[in-house]
Amino acid sequence: MRVHLGSDHAGLELKEHLLNWLADHGHEAVDHGPFVYDAVDDYPVFCLRAAEAVAADQQDGVSALGVVVGGSGNGEQMAANKVKGVRSALVWSEETAVLAREHNDANVISVGGRMHTVEDMTRFVEVFLGTEFTGEERHVRRIGMLADYEKTGNLPPLPASALGHGPDQG
Repeated sequence: MRVHLGSDHAGLELKEHLLNWLADHGHEAVDHGPFVYDAVDDYPVFCLRAAEAVAADQQDGVSALGVVVGGSGNGEQMAANKVKGVRSALVWSEETAVLAREHNDANVISVGGRMHTVEDMTRFVEVFLGTEFTGEERHVRRIGMLADYEKTGNLPPLPASALGHGPDQG
């Protein structure tokens, strides 16, 4: 599988580790930077490129996922989620890595390089890459709502159980 990686300075060490780990485990790792340590670099530069590459590969029928890495992973996830067609999940445990794939069909994960050991984060990536989307109807429906909103900007309709109970009801 092709795996696109991007990070910031706080995630550089983990990204470098993952490049080698991925290659050792038969994956094609694509490094979108940074390539040198710069304490004031800007994570969107690298994470947007990694996420765009995942979306482009998947649109072309290439089996690809992505990993973005920062100090906490929060900003990197936000950046990745700005790319059309990307569903990026912040992962902090094996369980969140599994659920990101099984329930959300996440195609990018974000991990915090300052939050966990290299061994733990490598395991999160391994679990993410080895987990398949379940394809259950409820998950497909929810992902479809997100994709429709991404395309049209129109909110999904409220369910009957919510009618008359929210700000959409004037």
